[in-house]
Amino acid sequence: MAKKIVAVNAGPRRGWNTDTLIEEAAAGAREAGAEVVKFDLFKLEKYTGCISCFGCKKNKFAGHCIVRDGLTPVLDAIRESDGLIIGSPNYLGETTASFRALYERLIFQYLTYNTERPCCNERPIPVLFIMTSNAQEGFFAHLVQGYQQTFSRFVGSTKTLVAGNTLQIKDYSKTDWQWTLFNPEAKQERHEKVFPLERKKAFEMGADLVK
Repeated sequence: MAKKIVAVNAGPRRGWNTDTLIEEAAAGAREAGAEVVKFDLFKLEKYTGCISCFGCKKNKFAGHCIVRDGLTPVLDAIRESDGLIIGSPNYLGETTASFRALYERLIFQYLTYNTERPCCNERPIPVLFIMTSNAQEGFFAHLVQGYQQTFSRFVGSTKTLVAGNTLQIKDYSKTDWQWTLFNPEAKQERHEKVFPLERKKAFEMGADLVK
């Protein structure tokens, strides 16, 4: 039976940096024989982050967020999957609000507040966490490390892929905003030379997720 991988795009821009790397990782997983289901968080029905109802702390609901909204199908799919690919752009030094909403709901449902059994997830799955950023790759190393550690503790062994200094628009010279902070030629050169290597890496990491 083929393994099932869930891919989650927590960015709003279809076909751009985050979505592209997620698609590459998903393609790698498919190439390795897995079935992939993808969710775009910005296209879901209305949802929120954790509302601290503590329903998931009751024994009969342990490991299950009891709130029913647009994130429910995503949480259910992840719980039944064999691996998770999840990616977000970095906005103002953090992942998107959509990513945080899912992250809160995903992690908190497994947190028990029990010393002997701090995590009730009995079916760990491998995770690939992808983050893209306009800043340099290492600028948010501490942030990425934090997500990696938490995912590893509550969801499953986690690897990360960070793409920095990404191309935000196709032509910086045609904007009305006068983005003089950037070097358009350097941005384009990096996109043409480095981003393809990151796409290749995402493909390979997606395949490794299945193995």
